[in-house]
This record gives sequence, C-alpha cells and structure tokens, in this order.
Amino acid sequence: MFKNRVLLFHFITAMVVIIWGMTFVSTKVLLQHGLGPMDIMFYRFVVAYFCILMISHKRLWANTWKDEGMLMLAGLTGGTLYFIAENNALGISQASNVALLVCTTPIFTALLANRFFKEPLRKNMMIGSVIALIGVALVVFSGSVLLQINPLGDFLSIMAALMWAIYCLILKPLSNRYSTSFITRKVFLYSILSVMVYFIFDPLLTDMEILLNPTVVLNLLFLGIIASMLCFIAWNAAVKVLGPSRTANYIYVQPMSTLVLSSIILSEVITLTSLIGAACIIGGVYLAEKE
Repeated sequence: MFKNRVLLFHFITAMVVIIWGMTFVSTKVLLQHGLGPMDIMFYRFVVAYFCILMISHKRLWANTWKDEGMLMLAGLTGGTLYFIAENNALGISQASNVALLVCTTPIFTALLANRFFKEPLRKNMMIGSVIALIGVALVVFSGSVLLQINPLGDFLSIMAALMWAIYCLILKPLSNRYSTSFITRKVFLYSILSVMVYFIFDPLLTDMEILLNPTVVLNLLFLGIIASMLCFIAWNAAVKVLGPSRTANYIYVQPMSTLVLSSIILSEVITLTSLIGAACIIGGVYLAEKE
C-alpha cells in the first residue's frame, strides 16, 4: 500500500511540473496583452488564495509564532523572492541561461537537505542530477545558441533556484504539523502581502479593460486555479511523502514540458538536440530516484 502511495505521488509530481512547464506559454500570452511579470504573479496568487479559502478557512493561525514565521518565510521564498529573482533575471539575461540555472534547484535542495536534515547524498541521485542537467542544457539551447555570461542575470537565476530549494526544505517540518491546504493557503497569503512592497516601486497594473479581456481572464484562471492552487497543494503534499530532494528532481522535467507545448501551440521546431536532451532528462530523473 505504501509503495503504491509513493508511486502515485511520483506521478502527481511529474504532472505538476508538466503543468508548470505550460505556464511559460500562458505567461507569454499575458505579457503580450500588457501585464507585467509581477502583475501576473500577484493576480494568479489572489485567484489561488480565494479559491483555496473556500476549502481551508477554519484555522487562521499556526500553533506557534515560530511556525507562523516559517509559513511567512515559505511565502517569501516560494512566492515573492523566487518570482522577483527569476523575472528580473529574464529581463537582463538570456531566457536559456535562466532556464538552465533555475534547474539547479534539485542540486541545491539535496545539498541543503544533507546539511540541515542529514539526508544522505546518494550516488545515483548525484549522477542522475548531472545527466538530467545536461539534458536541460540540450533542451533549452537546442544546439543553436551559446551560453552568454551575464553576472547579475545569472546570479539572480541561481538565487531563484536557491529560493525554491529553501521553500521545499521549509515545507518538510511544517508538513508534519499542519494540513497541506493550510500551508498552501498561508504561502499564498504571505506571497500576496509581501509582493505589495514591490509595488511601491513598480505599481500594480489595474487597467480593467486589460484585466477583463476574455483571453487575460482565462489565462489568469488557469494560472491561479490549476497552476497555483492545485499544483501547489499537490507539490506540498509530494514533499511530505517523497521528501524535498526527490520531489525537487522533477524540476528537470519542466523545460521538456515547455518544449512540447511550445511546439504544439507556438509552432516552435523540436530539434534532434532537444530530443536527445529530453531522453537525458528522463533517464537522469529515473536514475536519481532509484535507491
């Protein structure tokens, strides 16, 4: 029974990162309609928060102020700081650089889990991570562009990866004391509250003509309900069952998902290099998950 439950959460986690791979296309559509990156993050989290509030509203606070502080930190790292770092990196560095460097998240997660939770650095996991990261490089570069170093942009990309790794580790102790829906709701709330500080310097877009555009509404609903509420609940539950390191390994699948969807919707060409990269990702993740 336990083995079947673990297999189920491996499948769920894979589906989550596939959906998150789709968000790049949805976000691109919203950018084309005039929304800024942080506008999109704010509105998708607002939609997600009010949706999850309907199923998780009885408990308001954590058991202790320390736990409440941990939930606030989860909202900062997994929401606001992650998106600020990634979005600003995309603004000053090549998208391929950002995609590759953000996929170092599983490596950061494994190292931090070893440092703070004494999780062993398994040989298969490290070798599999390297193979999968090579696959990510092949997918995002597709053999057509060269890595161009931009110190600030690359630093922000690595910070984004580190923020998500810290977020996954924060979930580990919290998941033993609180329900997944409660944790997820608090993460959304603190992300929304903290990003308001960002809007002091770069005001939130409030043009109702743009916000009520049917295409904008549909994409925000997808990002808010499916990619945020449902996927964050599933991801947080997976961290509880599989652990931070095993769950984070699936981040490698995300560029492959984006590749396929971009081919279907945006008519982007899938090259032989991309296919080899996809095979490396699948093989690397499989090897990393083996005992």
